[in-house]
Amino acid sequence: MNDQLNDVFAVDSDYYRVTDYLSDEDRALAAKVRAFVDAEVTPVINEYWEKADFPYHLLPKVAELGIVGTAIKGYGAPGLTRLQTGLVAMELSRGDGSFNTINAVQSGLVMGTINLLGSEEQKTRWLPELAALRKLGAFALTEAAHGSDSVGLESTAELVGDEYVISGEKRWIGLGHVADVVIIWARDVADNKVKAFVMEKNADGTYPEGYHAEAITGKMAKRAIQQAAITITGLRVPAGNKLALSKSFRDVSSILNMTRTTVAWEALGHAQASYEIAVRFANERVQFGKSISNYQLVQYKLANMLADLTAMQLICFRTGALQNEGRLTNEQASLAKLFTGQKSRALCREARDMLGGNGILLENHVARHLLDMEVVHTYEGTDSMQALILGRDITGVPAFN
Repeated sequence: MNDQLNDVFAVDSDYYRVTDYLSDEDRALAAKVRAFVDAEVTPVINEYWEKADFPYHLLPKVAELGIVGTAIKGYGAPGLTRLQTGLVAMELSRGDGSFNTINAVQSGLVMGTINLLGSEEQKTRWLPELAALRKLGAFALTEAAHGSDSVGLESTAELVGDEYVISGEKRWIGLGHVADVVIIWARDVADNKVKAFVMEKNADGTYPEGYHAEAITGKMAKRAIQQAAITITGLRVPAGNKLALSKSFRDVSSILNMTRTTVAWEALGHAQASYEIAVRFANERVQFGKSISNYQLVQYKLANMLADLTAMQLICFRTGALQNEGRLTNEQASLAKLFTGQKSRALCREARDMLGGNGILLENHVARHLLDMEVVHTYEGTDSMQALILGRDITGVPAFN
């Protein structure tokens, strides 16, 4: 492998040389994102993580990377392949999960929804500003009483004249308290179908009357990005802000199935970072007169961590290839999310354990990856829900109820 590849992907964490299959363009993209993360994110992220805030001053530099909008073509977005989209998520997550979430929400959930369900006028109106990060977006689907069963959401939208009047509550909405553009999923009372409505901030930067959002505090993970609890009471949005092709909850499923693979790549990024931290620590930490890498128990743990990491890499890279070809099924996406979520969570825990007391210090980074994996393991479909999707495909029998 060439020197550039060795610089981007540590040889000891690419045991099956899956990166041999990358093009020069793929390598250059990964190298660019990694260089940004190492130079700009890693030096400051622990400070922001500890005070539960995001380094918003870095967003203009993120915009300069040309990654926002990922796989979307046109409207200022880069039109990356699905494999490249995964590499971006992996490299951002290798630095920090909150930083990756910013791009995942902006590019996948918000811009992806507008690109898939919006009219040409709506795409032209919103996507360029979002791609340039001149505006931030939020994706308001989850409700306090409806997480895994989000299909049962209770927020409503009623057409009154030339406006929709929306009421309801949302929870765990990333950037829902600061976003300029918020996609609100609500049930149209005219036909009881779930549809997407876009709310925009007022020209003076305030939110329209009827929209109230507060950051959720006291989180143990993803602390550098805040999620909001939102109360919506008689919020009025123009009828033209209903996404034109949004017709039912199937549209929500289409969006989540599209972004679920990116979550798998995020899990891979956390796992890779934690594995590399564990290997370096094992070689440097001296106990009983020699580095702990000399001990059989430590080598056994590292070998199993590498095996799981390699399996995650193979699944993610194959998933990216299938998605590029338009052949990835929803069930295959669920398998990727299920496996990487479980294995990365366990690997990060093993790495934290290997560092002993040092593992709980932010300066060693692994605790942040472990705690962020507690979130990744849950969002965009828990492992239980992914297993039920797979179980239905395996047996032909739905067991959701």
